[in-house]
Amino acid sequence: MSFPEPLPLTLCRGRLAALAWGDAQAPVWLALHGWLDNAASFSRLAPRLATRLGVRIVALDFRGHGLSRSAPEGADYALWDYCHDLLDAMEELGVERAPLLAHSMGAAVACLIAAAFPERTEKLILLDGLGSLSTPAIDTPAQLRKGLVSHRRPLSRPPRYPDLDTAIAARVAGGVTPIDFDTAAPLVERNLALEEAGDVRLRSDSRLLKPSLVRFSPEQVNGILAAIVCPVLLIEGESGILGERASAQQARRAVKHLTRHVMKGGHHLHLEKGVVDAVTEVIEADHQTALPT
Repeated sequence: MSFPEPLPLTLCRGRLAALAWGDAQAPVWLALHGWLDNAASFSRLAPRLATRLGVRIVALDFRGHGLSRSAPEGADYALWDYCHDLLDAMEELGVERAPLLAHSMGAAVACLIAAAFPERTEKLILLDGLGSLSTPAIDTPAQLRKGLVSHRRPLSRPPRYPDLDTAIAARVAGGVTPIDFDTAAPLVERNLALEEAGDVRLRSDSRLLKPSLVRFSPEQVNGILAAIVCPVLLIEGESGILGERASAQQARRAVKHLTRHVMKGGHHLHLEKGVVDAVTEVIEADHQTALPT
């Protein structure tokens, strides 16, 4: 089966970039990528869903990622800042309420929006992510110190590589979570800029690598998850980041209307060629079950 090519979008006076799949008149789903990824994170899943479900999927590049602009000088990349990206995009697209398809850090953003703006969130489809990183209250001073020290250091220059394949290999070797060459390729390709000398550099803002100044406490994260009233479909990879960790178990218990599926795959299971069709089928089955009779 052939799938539609994405339509590049520029939103919010050029501040945000996005990719869209599906008919422009179809119901809109917003797709939110993970940390250091970009809209190409959905380049294999979104066309399948758009074709099979008759929806339009708009995948954003968060600020500082992909083709979107970096945050202004002196600004931070706190988790809640990405909520503005999502709300701004929804307003420009004329979307009052929509399902959110979200991976990893994007899943954390989706949970924040679902808790704070339940009227804007139809459903959450979360891919190997639920809630957010947290810091116990007693560790807040240490987290703040680490963040302030790092933020006051000079920025490192974005890495440069002789070609695309070398850049992909570097992502595979240095990734925070395991990822193979083929899975990483779409993410890296969208994140590269061509230099005059013929080499390529990463577009993503170097400030993204700096530690957060503050994080939510575990109690705050659980409070956010408990406030989510829409249905939540959680799809985890067997070798993903959640599993049976104590924090993941607590997060799942906090959500009122949660359906969980664990399947073969890693953290980027929605990009893995051997897994993406299975992920599509789970989402399609859940969507059809939820349709009004």
